[in-house]
Amino acid sequence: MKNLKRNLTLGVLFFLPVMFLLFLYPSTHNYTPLEIVKSTVSDIDTFIAFEEDPILLKERITVLIFLGTQPMDYTIAALNLKELVYDKFKGFKNFQVVSIVRNGAQDQVEQLKDEISSYEELKHWHFVYGTQSDILQIHKSLRSKKQLDSNLSSPLVYIIDKDLNQRGRIDDREKNEIANDTPEYSLVDYNCLEVAEIKNKMSEDLRILFTEYRQKRKGNFDSSIRRADDLKTNNE
Repeated sequence: MKNLKRNLTLGVLFFLPVMFLLFLYPSTHNYTPLEIVKSTVSDIDTFIAFEEDPILLKERITVLIFLGTQPMDYTIAALNLKELVYDKFKGFKNFQVVSIVRNGAQDQVEQLKDEISSYEELKHWHFVYGTQSDILQIHKSLRSKKQLDSNLSSPLVYIIDKDLNQRGRIDDREKNEIANDTPEYSLVDYNCLEVAEIKNKMSEDLRILFTEYRQKRKGNFDSSIRRADDLKTNNE
């Protein structure tokens, strides 16, 4: 009887990991990559990052936000971004958050840093400063639902990959919407004032993008990424 129990225990211990790996196999090899919604995003080489080495988007996975001339007006958006995205992904290689700020707003940036980082250094969160024309040029190179406001700012944030492609969802419909033939609509930017959107959709999209790059490094990535050269035909 003891031998039977021992053999059953050993069998369970052997087969459980095998079953677990078989369960994971489809999810690691048959997932949908995060889509390219806009290519050739402008880099930020004309911007200044005080007390830091030059900051660029190229070769980094970047979350980009525009804080303009009044960064403190977006304290809630910045806090949501830090707690729901930055804190979750700051340990990943080549990840960064970049805030676009108008020249002259340095004092407000320091206040904002105190608000969102009272207990730690924002090592992977950078603030870069540029002129109005520089800021508008960067924003123009993105696919966005809205224009910047009069202060050159917005609660919307963007995911930029290492090759200066903007990533998002060409079709953001839920399963029931697809079943009901709801017209296709896209998700090209994420609203930091909408906690559910940042916590669920944006965090998931970043996780998928990091998975893509991890598989590329291992030579396991074999999937064409859907692109949208022009999303004007979609209902955004």
